[in-house]
Amino acid sequence: MNVIQKVEHWGDAHPVKWLGIVRIVLGLIIFSKGISLISDTTHQQEILFKNSVFGFSEMMSSLAIHIVAFAHLVGGVLITIGLVTRFAAVIQIPILICAIFFINMTNGFATLNSELWLSIMVLVLLILFWITGSGSFSVDQRIKNAK
Repeated sequence: MNVIQKVEHWGDAHPVKWLGIVRIVLGLIIFSKGISLISDTTHQQEILFKNSVFGFSEMMSSLAIHIVAFAHLVGGVLITIGLVTRFAAVIQIPILICAIFFINMTNGFATLNSELWLSIMVLVLLILFWITGSGSFSVDQRIKNAK
């Protein structure tokens, strides 16, 4: 049994009921971020184009925003309903790491930089749900109980 399987087994063996509500809120936050990315792509593209350390062109930044928005929309729904939560969390983790270090960190650690603190909190919760899994109030739990 490798390390990932041991972590997943530990998470399945130690369920916590109230984390189901936290998972639903986390999914809704990620989904709403996907909606905000889609609704104002020009502003997001300008931020990515201006702050990017990768030297994205306008076309590449637009493509990146649409990919991230799609991942947030789909991942947010999957996390909210609790379907393949670990997979959805693992897909979101690299996006949040890039957002923290390459977009939000450019504004510094000021208390007014709420986007940075929200991104850090969401990243911590994604890692938590990657370890613990869907938990209660989830489609995964219903499928598991049906078997």
